[in-house]
Amino acid sequence: MAEVLSLALPFFGLIVLGFVSGRIARMPESGLAWLNFFILYIALPPLFFQLVSRTPFEQLANPRFVLATTTATALTFALALGVGMWLRRGNLPEATIAGIVGAYANVGYMGPGLTLAAFGTAAAVPTALIFTFDSTFFFAAVPFLMALSGVERKSRIETALTVVQRVFTHPFIVATIVGVFFAWLQVRPPAWIDKLLDYLANAAAPCALFTLGVTVALRPLERVPSEIPILVGIKLFIHPLVAWILLSAFGGFDPVWVYTAVLMAALPPALNAYIMARQYDAYVTYASGGVLVGTIASIVTVTAMLYVVRNGLLVPNLFG
Repeated sequence: MAEVLSLALPFFGLIVLGFVSGRIARMPESGLAWLNFFILYIALPPLFFQLVSRTPFEQLANPRFVLATTTATALTFALALGVGMWLRRGNLPEATIAGIVGAYANVGYMGPGLTLAAFGTAAAVPTALIFTFDSTFFFAAVPFLMALSGVERKSRIETALTVVQRVFTHPFIVATIVGVFFAWLQVRPPAWIDKLLDYLANAAAPCALFTLGVTVALRPLERVPSEIPILVGIKLFIHPLVAWILLSAFGGFDPVWVYTAVLMAALPPALNAYIMARQYDAYVTYASGGVLVGTIASIVTVTAMLYVVRNGLLVPNLFG
């Protein structure tokens, strides 16, 4: 347990420091703009590039793993969407954001730092694959559902072009694609560029976690709506369970890949839930509450998940 706490406490400690700073310091949210820019465009892309480009190319081509993990996310999203449709009485835009709260894990800001700390470089490829394809799924599903509901008044072609644009201009995904290209060519950047990328990659996780804490602190929640615990429960418990079952059903994966996928599925709702809620002006307060409650609850649940996987209590394959 001491080993698990040595992993979890510094990780969540950065979030708590950000949260406390956000509550104490008298600074507006606009003060985070440059830090968010640094994280999104300068620090995290080199992290994903370094993770992928240093991996043997043959390990990157794993469609079965991508199918299992993305299907787990899609099924969890469908469940949370259904719950949202029921609770919001058929309001599709609000139910869509509820689905994001219940299924979109914080795989960008929290994922790499936690999985690499827990499992080392062996977790690099599954982390990058899950981030890329989970993000692609949501970038495609959300505009489609919003167009279907009439909120986003675009033609099918315009919606498709929007999806392609969001996928292929997202800095993390672009960095991952470039990393795959470098892995295929088996080349590395010049030494001075490689060193600079290492500096930026090392800064990514601490900055992202601190910023996450500040961002959550700046969105106070006066009361917890009754549906938020349901959606957070789906995210923190159902999502990793579905991922574990599907990975076992597909079978034959390295245990570290299974542990990485289950741990990433157990992460709290991504900040993208709030960002997309603001974008479509739907379910904004609830999305903010879901991120806040989920992040706080994950201090306990993710630490417990770390204990389970680090102590071999999670069998890599349920059926074999």
